[in-house]
Amino acid sequence: MAEPLVLLPGLMCDARLFGPQIAELSADMAIMVAPVTQGERIEEIASSLLDLLPKRFALAGFGLGGIVAMEILRRAPDRVSRLALISTTPLAETPASAANREPQIVRARSGRLMEVMRDEVNVAHLAPGGHRSGVMELVLDMAQALGPEVYIRQCRALQRRKDQQATLRKCKVPTLVLCGAHDPLFSVKRHSFMAELIPSAHLEVMEEAGHLPTLEQPEDVTAALRNWMKQPFVLH
Repeated sequence: MAEPLVLLPGLMCDARLFGPQIAELSADMAIMVAPVTQGERIEEIASSLLDLLPKRFALAGFGLGGIVAMEILRRAPDRVSRLALISTTPLAETPASAANREPQIVRARSGRLMEVMRDEVNVAHLAPGGHRSGVMELVLDMAQALGPEVYIRQCRALQRRKDQQATLRKCKVPTLVLCGAHDPLFSVKRHSFMAELIPSAHLEVMEEAGHLPTLEQPEDVTAALRNWMKQPFVLH
């Protein structure tokens, strides 16, 4: 059996973000979804997760989860057997982007979380097609279940995140970098740049997906993850 697969969801998402992949892959491997909801710093979230995770594991992170995954790799490279980064970035938050989060935090505190989430992810961030309404309904449902306090903590963590380019340059494990061709938040160009930083990376672009490829093109993402899990280990 393959090593355990640890999945880290994105901003205001839970295990349902990976629902199709869990359903398919759990027949062949142990899967654990770890929350990225506790802590106002990426370092704090990563440190708390390392106390809970298996001794050695494959690690796949989406968005904020990808940022946490890079910090876990930085802290404990010997525990990560392979890495998948989905719809994410290794770059630190820009001052402008950090400042833009402040009014969103105020709105979330005042009971307007659903309005905030429609700004964070909306139909324009998804590829064209009939799946959009169903995906958006799930996104809002996940956010409502987590609530405003989680949103505020996650925003603070994103605001304070550090650049992880040096971490990726040192990565020595099989790495999948995956994104949607229609993602306006984290472009194909940015993912290509990220893949070029990593000596053993493979870039997969989901042509019919936007920011949420796990839900927009679930079968293709599952196939990409299955192939990644079958890659031989890279010797350190």
